Amino acid sequence: MFNYRKGSHTLFDLKYHIVWVTKYRKPILTEKRGQRVRTLVREICFANNVEIIKGHISKDYVHIFVSIPPQLSISRFVQLVKGKTSRKLLQEDKALSKIYWGSHLWARGYFATSSGTVTDEVIMNYIENQDDDKDDRSDGFTITTT
Repeated sequence: MFNYRKGSHTLFDLKYHIVWVTKYRKPILTEKRGQRVRTLVREICFANNVEIIKGHISKDYVHIFVSIPPQLSISRFVQLVKGKTSRKLLQEDKALSKIYWGSHLWARGYFATSSGTVTDEVIMNYIENQDDDKDDRSDGFTITTT
């Protein structure tokens, strides 16, 4: 069956694949720094009720596959992770703070995609076949008249 998670008033299964890279794609995530990033990401996820399903840290990027609760947006989650890991790493590692003297360890953007058990076609068919009486519109948005 599905691995649904529960909140106080929610039942959800929201999974996202998120990737972000180091600034200038510099290969600075050595084994020691990579382990520190992993520890920090785990702490941030635990504090925000985010479940890590899978993760990988390379020399110049981080991949994580996470289940995020609905009250936390993806952009806010990435902001927390990138901001806190950058600040901590630059505070703790003086050699790293000399390389990234502008207080930015990570590149500006990130990649995010959702994952689920239901395809777009299944959702569209479900919505389309809700009722027999429909007021079809050109934009694909239907209104039931009862």
